[in-house]
Amino acid sequence: MQAFIDFLATADLPEDCRRIFHGRGGRYPGAEHLCLDWYAPALLLTSFSELSADDLAMAKAALEAFWQRVGQGAPLTWVYQYRSGSGTRTECLCGELPDSHVIEEQGLKFRVHLMRGQNHGLFLDMREGRRFVHQHAKGKKVLNLFSYTCAFSVAALAGGATEVVNIDMAKGALSIGKQNHELNGLVGGARFLGHDIFSSWGKLTRYGPYDLVIADPPSNQKGSFIATKDYVRLLRRLPELVKEGGDLLLCLNAPELGSDFLMSQVAETAPSLAFVSRIANPAVYADVDEEKSLKVLHYQKHTPAEDA
Repeated sequence: MQAFIDFLATADLPEDCRRIFHGRGGRYPGAEHLCLDWYAPALLLTSFSELSADDLAMAKAALEAFWQRVGQGAPLTWVYQYRSGSGTRTECLCGELPDSHVIEEQGLKFRVHLMRGQNHGLFLDMREGRRFVHQHAKGKKVLNLFSYTCAFSVAALAGGATEVVNIDMAKGALSIGKQNHELNGLVGGARFLGHDIFSSWGKLTRYGPYDLVIADPPSNQKGSFIATKDYVRLLRRLPELVKEGGDLLLCLNAPELGSDFLMSQVAETAPSLAFVSRIANPAVYADVDEEKSLKVLHYQKHTPAEDA
């Protein structure tokens, strides 16, 4: 716990929603199991193993000292979640969460739910991916695959996209996505399709082609997507959905799979897609091995005939 305690002694409170401490990156020996996130007005402490009573007491003292320094007199609210092979347990150990919990990121609003499971409604490590979409969406038609709560769609429409097609099997997540659009005053311009992507190519093709395609699938979700076998299936069909010169963001969040896994599959399966760059993760997510961190790869479609 000492590395975590020492970090909090000088840490600042972010202006908007983001990660504060990232032990998972391996840069704080002894605290690899800990992460701390800011979902105003609450701090979320996540441990990837159950903390002992003594460690939890030390974490509590460190968070109270941190809040006394940065909280500007507001009441402290913090949630503790631990994850293990037997499941996930979440408790609000201090203060109260809002009945309707809405946070801000880069000027945009999103609904979150800290007490329900491991996914809280907004993946904070994708902040720079959303920034990229916001900056590159003006005047474009966008396809948002595995859209979850449609944060990419919000970023795209706020950035001037003409239309966004969101598709995800989880209709509950899409419902929150619709609320996220409403929170930001984004009326019209978005479609919400509660379908299996692999069974919906015809519909996606009819709505296309697209100037920008985002693919941010789960890495290992039974019944939905297993990266090691399903990414290649996705890549076989993606090029036909993208306009010539169009952009793609291909995302992979699997520590055991490096960017070479995805890049080699693109090269073999979709040669019309040309690699442009890897989008940098937020600095707080720095990892001793960046290939274990989130991979967000920017590609563009250039057919061989176009290059000849």
